[in-house]
Amino acid sequence: MVNQVCVISIYVPNLNQAIDFYTNTLGFELNKQYEPKIASLVHGELPIILEEKDNTIHSQDNKTTRVVLGLRTDNIYETVKYLREKDVNFIIEEPTDCPPGKYISFSDPFGNILEYLQFENM
Repeated sequence: MVNQVCVISIYVPNLNQAIDFYTNTLGFELNKQYEPKIASLVHGELPIILEEKDNTIHSQDNKTTRVVLGLRTDNIYETVKYLREKDVNFIIEEPTDCPPGKYISFSDPFGNILEYLQFENM
């Protein structure tokens, strides 16, 4: 199992507003919009993904938003098996398709969200 951070995802309630903030306010460049709710920013070797999620709430409302650490794996099925043996709290337990390949999602003991991604064609 490879333990290498490969992506940082930021869950946002409104993708267009997030793109505007990250490009026009912070100066990032939009790399690609994969589908209506997912876009990537140019950020060297470590991409930043903006993803619109319905259950993400503005922190101004005293609710939490999420920054998700994405870890790379070469075999997502073996990674799932290993994490099951460790009694990890899965959010998305079965490998699921996403623009770069497949992913799973889980939380650490403190509720922080992590994802393992297996890239296709890499």
